[in-house]
Amino acid sequence: MMQELTGRTALVTGSTSGIGRVVALELASAGARVAVHGRSTGHAAEVATLLGDRHAGTFLADLAVPEAVAGLTRDVEARLPEVDVVALVAGADVLTGAPAKWPFEKKLEQLLAVDVLATMQLARALGRWMAGRAGGTIVTIGWDQVDVGMEGDSGELFAATKGAVMAFSRSLARSLAPRVRVNCVAPGWIKTAWGEGASDAWQKRAVRESMLGRWGTPDDIAAAIRWLAGPDAAFITGQVLNVNGGFRRA
Repeated sequence: MMQELTGRTALVTGSTSGIGRVVALELASAGARVAVHGRSTGHAAEVATLLGDRHAGTFLADLAVPEAVAGLTRDVEARLPEVDVVALVAGADVLTGAPAKWPFEKKLEQLLAVDVLATMQLARALGRWMAGRAGGTIVTIGWDQVDVGMEGDSGELFAATKGAVMAFSRSLARSLAPRVRVNCVAPGWIKTAWGEGASDAWQKRAVRESMLGRWGTPDDIAAAIRWLAGPDAAFITGQVLNVNGGFRRA
């Protein structure tokens, strides 16, 4: 198997569960040493075990807390000699568990803190640090329906917050060029924890709105991030890559 990231070190936020965990393992399979980030010591230890000798360290921080975000940046810079790839995958889950019942305003506050502010702060600080060293690449996470919109509370929440991330990523790419490439992956209907328990109507909608006629998987997102992090994407920066099977408004 091709290991195009051999000799590189990657930091993946939110890598103790969900899409982030799959991204961490995918980058490791490409040869990278991967630093794990999350909030749970136990879950982080599980991922570290899976990474084996490609585990570059574990960093625990609640990205909803601004002081923790700043602390994470300092910790990474102090403990890792270099970081070549930063995949900012961590995002607030407001669709499952207790948060699903939160009012709109509380969900928005959480998404702004984790998905927007933490992403911006980490990308700016680590990006400038990387630019002053060996350079590298940053990948953020957007949403494919930002440009077309989606009805309902969730559509409004994610259009606003992920739209901010996508716009920010394009501008940061200009700020950090040519030393650091910055791109954004915009997932479509990806079968995460929410998708597994979604109603029949949502299951059908997800399949109907993909030209490829299926849900996406975390592996699809991980493959896109791996490509953007690797040498085959060396001339790609400031872009938003939709990973959605070809969105169509049915």
